[in-house]
Amino acid sequence: MTTLVVGFRLGNDVSSRQVTVLVTESGVLHRAHGTYGKLPRLSKPEPSRVLYSRTLFEGEHPLARPIAGLREHHVGYTKKGYSRALVPPAVVRLDVEEHPPFPEVPHRELIQAFIGAAPNTPQPLDTAIGAFRATLGLPTRSANVSWTPRAQPLPPRVEAMLRTLAHGSAISSPQRLPVGWTVTDEGVRLRVGSTGETLDRHAVIELQAALSAWLRFTERPPERAVVEPRQASES
Repeated sequence: MTTLVVGFRLGNDVSSRQVTVLVTESGVLHRAHGTYGKLPRLSKPEPSRVLYSRTLFEGEHPLARPIAGLREHHVGYTKKGYSRALVPPAVVRLDVEEHPPFPEVPHRELIQAFIGAAPNTPQPLDTAIGAFRATLGLPTRSANVSWTPRAQPLPPRVEAMLRTLAHGSAISSPQRLPVGWTVTDEGVRLRVGSTGETLDRHAVIELQAALSAWLRFTERPPERAVVEPRQASES
């Protein structure tokens, strides 16, 4: 079995670090990073959310978010000084069978195969993505349309919680409640009394979708102002 991928490898000569990012045809983003000359550290694969539930995300293509993530990583790492194209953006069909998306297990053989087989021909990332999509029979972006990541402002409450997690602190429900939850940078844990259960990423996504549906379902319609008709005074 073979696997079609699109990706790149960038290097930072100042810090002597490199990063490899690629997306597979099934819709999984893989990333590896480390110092020059050493075996890279593999991040946990990021399957498209469509692979978690095609019902919840009906109408969204499995490659939409992974390809957007590939672009964002390229922009982000370039801004961080990863300016050397160790492996320019490329589309490669690898003689490696991709692991199933679940459970999310790092696939070193896939990363190494891409590094070894990718051509060294310079080209823009969008050109490689276009070739990747064309090979899969998908519509491609017009060449004269540029892409920049869209900033999506978060609600202030979410921003505050994000800063809390970034500082290594936990976010928890009030301890006085017999049933509660705790969110850390490592995961989400539900508790009932003295016992608890840690949710994996799939379960958290399902829970988020269910809670969003419940909030939308129970949302009260805006109350209409009631205007009492003025009675005409008797003449």
